Formats: sequence, C-alpha cells, structure tokens
Amino acid sequence: MNLKNWIFLSYLVIIMKRKGIYIALFIICIFGLAVVQYQYLRIGLNLAKVQFNQKIGIVTETIRNDLSTKNQLTNLVGSALEKDSSFFTVPIDSLKDASSHFLNDFITSKLVEHGIDTDFSYELHSRNAEYYLKSPIVFKKDDKVAVYPIELSGYLPELVNKRLILELNFRDLKYYYLSQLNGLTVPSFLFILGIIISVIWVLRTFYWQHNLITTTNDFINNMTHELKTPVFSIGLATKLLAEKLDDNQKHLVDIIRQQVERLSLHIDKVLELGSLESNKKAIKLKEVDFRPYLENLCRENEILVSIEHVSFSYELASGEYMINAEVFHLENAVNNLLDNAKKYSAKPVISLKATLERAQLWIRITDNGAGIDEREKKRIFKKYYRIPSGDLHQVKGYGLGLSYVKKVVDEHKGKIFMESEKGKGTMVAIAIPLCKNGKSI
Repeated sequence: MNLKNWIFLSYLVIIMKRKGIYIALFIICIFGLAVVQYQYLRIGLNLAKVQFNQKIGIVTETIRNDLSTKNQLTNLVGSALEKDSSFFTVPIDSLKDASSHFLNDFITSKLVEHGIDTDFSYELHSRNAEYYLKSPIVFKKDDKVAVYPIELSGYLPELVNKRLILELNFRDLKYYYLSQLNGLTVPSFLFILGIIISVIWVLRTFYWQHNLITTTNDFINNMTHELKTPVFSIGLATKLLAEKLDDNQKHLVDIIRQQVERLSLHIDKVLELGSLESNKKAIKLKEVDFRPYLENLCRENEILVSIEHVSFSYELASGEYMINAEVFHLENAVNNLLDNAKKYSAKPVISLKATLERAQLWIRITDNGAGIDEREKKRIFKKYYRIPSGDLHQVKGYGLGLSYVKKVVDEHKGKIFMESEKGKGTMVAIAIPLCKNGKSI
C-alpha cells in the first residue's frame, strides 16, 4: 500500500469514527426523549386515573340519590324486582328487559354528563348474590374489568326488604386513560417521529454526499494522474524536436512547450487541492527565508510574461522574510494570483509588492483587469465558483485557483484580502505571520 492510499484510508477511518459519534449521540438523544416521554405518560396516566375516580365518585353519589326516591324509573325497576306486572300490563320477562334498558340509559346519561364515555356493564343484586337485573351488555369472564359498587338506599331496598348493590363494571380502563391523554401522547409521538425521520434523512444525505465526493475525488485523481503521462511525453518530444529545427521554427515549439506547461500546472492544481482537502497534514511548515524564493519567482514570471506582451513589475522590501512555510505550496499560491491577474485585461499591467508590516509579510498583487462586484467578493474564494455573468466567461477555468490559494494561506495561518472596483482592476493581498526560532513574532 502506497503512502497516498494509506493517508486516504486514515482519513476515512477518522470520518467513520466521527460518524459513529454522531450516530451514538443521536441514539442517546432519542432514547432520552423516549424515557422522558414515558415518564410523562406515567404521570399522565396516574392523573387520568385520579380524575376518573373523582368523576366516578360524583356519578355514584348522583345515581344513589336519584334511585333512593320513588319515580318513574324506580317504579319500573321495583315492579321488575317484585315481579309485579299489575301496574305495567306486560309479561314479567318484558318488564325485566324494559327495566334493564331504561336503567342502562339512565346510568349512561349520568356517566356522559360527567365526562365519562367508555364501555360499561352493570348488575343489580342483593348482598347474598341474588341477581335481579343485568345490563344489555355483559362482558366476558376473561375481560379485565374495574368494579365500582354502589349500595342503594331508600325506595328500592325498602321495597324488597333487602340490601341492594348496583355494581358498575368498566372494561379496558387503561385504553380509556390513554384516550384522555391524546393531546399529550399523539403530538409527542409525532414530534419524536419527525425528529427521527429528519435525522435519518440528514444522515442518509450525508452518507450519499460522502460517497459521491469520494467517488468524484477518486475519478479526478485517477484522471489527472493519467493525464500526467501524455503531458510529460509531449514535453519530452518538444525538447527533442527543438534540437532539429531551425531558428525560424523554434518559436512554434516554444508555444507548444508553454501550453504543455500550463496544462501541467492545471493538473497540479487539481492534485494539490485534493491533497489539501483529504489530509490536513499535507502542508508541513518549516522556518524559511521566503525572500529568495519570491525574488526568483518574480524573475521567472517577468521572463514568461514578456512573451505574452504583459507588463509586469515587482518591488521587494529589503531584509529577510522569515516565515513558517511550505515553500512549494506558497509559491504555487503566488503564481496562481499572478496568473489570475493577467487573464482579465486586453493589455495586462501587473505589479507585485512585498513589504514587512506589523510582524507580517504582505504580498500585494495589483492588476488593471475588469474588476469584481462587491457581492462577488465573498464567494470568489469558494471551490468551483466562477462569476456567472459578464466578460469573465471568456476566460476558461474551473474555479479552483483562488480556492487553492485561500486554502494554502489558511494553512499558513495567514489572511487573504481583496480590493476591487468594477472596471478599475483588482488588488489581492496575502499576509503571512513572520516568525523567529519557529514561533510567530
């Protein structure tokens, strides 16, 4: 396994560990919400039970009072208890059936009147378990029921000369309690479900984007490496060809060589930017005097731009430029800015000025190009971003150069600034902290 693959795998392991932490945190939060909701549910159920018992207490007292006096209902029920059909000229069985239904309707109305709407049954019997009346609905023996007995007083017990018990039976009170908490449980459940769905969607999108980025980076890396071979071969062939041509034809080879070098530079940009994004340790800083490197870079650039009819000048402050730097990447960043400066003018005029100010190395590059709108300045350093309108589209590119420069400057703990006015050119400045004995001044 080569170093690049090892670095990529290490980065992937770090990402997976972070994902594991996020997923674990998500599971803990959802579990915590479920526990809190369960505790609220228990409290709500206990409150619903207390409230139900209070209502039943009021209902039983109301039923006891209403059945203690002689009225149409108690007269009908009393006739059924005594099996006396002299007042109601109907068979005894019909009398009992009518009494059962009227008593059921009476109890139902009292329950609903006090906010209790659930299935119930009743039995009217004496203390010695002698049954007189049953409700039209009778629960099964295996049904779990809650029993609320009401000892009657007054007219009916005196009529039969026995102690009478009206027993109310309620089935599945837990479901009834839960139904009373719908205002609490249903919204909470929906909110938790919404959170779970949202987080799962975010994680799914994150994984999808990560896989897409990984696949894209692999493709770009493979493609750029494959392009390096033919670019090298073309460069070598032009050198061999230049030795066999006369002076009048060599300028054509120089043009080919120049364009091959530009293509190679673009390939290096993609590779360098990918290495910076995939591995934070790709840039290894060390204390260097950057002035000789910057001066050499300016001289080379002065020679190159002379062929392209570009006016270039530079001014470097005297003294040492001691900074913590990765020379290769910082040189590339400055080259990117110089290359960018000559793209957007018919007759480019470019200047580079390096100064030492406030314990920083300032490198300012100024051009006479088309300039940039104020609203575009904040986005110009984003990866793949290109200004969407205007003459800038005449210049081909991928929006990688300034993104790469910003990344390099950030890795050097520096800052990048831009001043530009539409139609009046642009000034880009980078400030890198000076250092002494490896430490910033």
